[in-house]
Amino acid sequence: MRDGAQLIEAVESIAAEAGQMALARYGTDFRRWEKTPGSPVCEVDIDIDRMLKARLSALLPDAGWLSEETADNPARLARDRLWVVDPIDGTRDYIRARPGWCVSIALVERGRVVIGVLDAPARGEIWSAALGQGATLNGTALRAGDRVDLPGSRVPTDALPKADRDLAVVDKPNSIALRIAMVAADRADLVATLRWGNEWDIAAAALVASEAGAAVTDAVGIPLVFNKPRPQAFGVVASTRGIHRAAIARLADRAAAILG
Repeated sequence: MRDGAQLIEAVESIAAEAGQMALARYGTDFRRWEKTPGSPVCEVDIDIDRMLKARLSALLPDAGWLSEETADNPARLARDRLWVVDPIDGTRDYIRARPGWCVSIALVERGRVVIGVLDAPARGEIWSAALGQGATLNGTALRAGDRVDLPGSRVPTDALPKADRDLAVVDKPNSIALRIAMVAADRADLVATLRWGNEWDIAAAALVASEAGAAVTDAVGIPLVFNKPRPQAFGVVASTRGIHRAAIARLADRAAAILG
């Protein structure tokens, strides 16, 4: 049994190994296809997923497994601990040789994320967090911003809808995990989505942001819970604590229209 510090170091090491595997083939020719329209995947995703499952399962043999690139096994629901993994979050940027992608690894215990690591080697970034112990970027402690006014808030997006043009656009990586991490690093004030998303997309980043002092919920303000039978959440809102309530209120009618 490893103690907490040893365990997070081991996860960081495995994430870094996976990141280097991805980086070695970044910008090269490899097979890629769409699982469903608009959902790209490539052979590098599959290779890294296989490596991560072997390494992480050896690290904690009792832990279940949930990954974007592995068929879901409901046996995970009986496990107290669960690895939640996206071997390449931001595959679209990876395929296009853009740097907005990362390896995302979370360890969940009884519905809560206790370790979260994002390895983004094309950006030279290692994001890491442990429950109750704070979050770091390349070893430096992170602290989310202290913005309290929603207008003017920085949002990583390609474009804003008319109703939100009082917000400020900042650079957007394809990886939703990296966008959430931007809030942790005070590079953004708000990240919000209004669609059903998968646990593996947000688990690690949600811990990084919350441990940096940000507020993170689903799109209607409900705290996130992981290892659900249907491993999805309706949207995610990660923001400075001072604007979170206002952000949820602004999104309320749009969320209600989608949810019916």
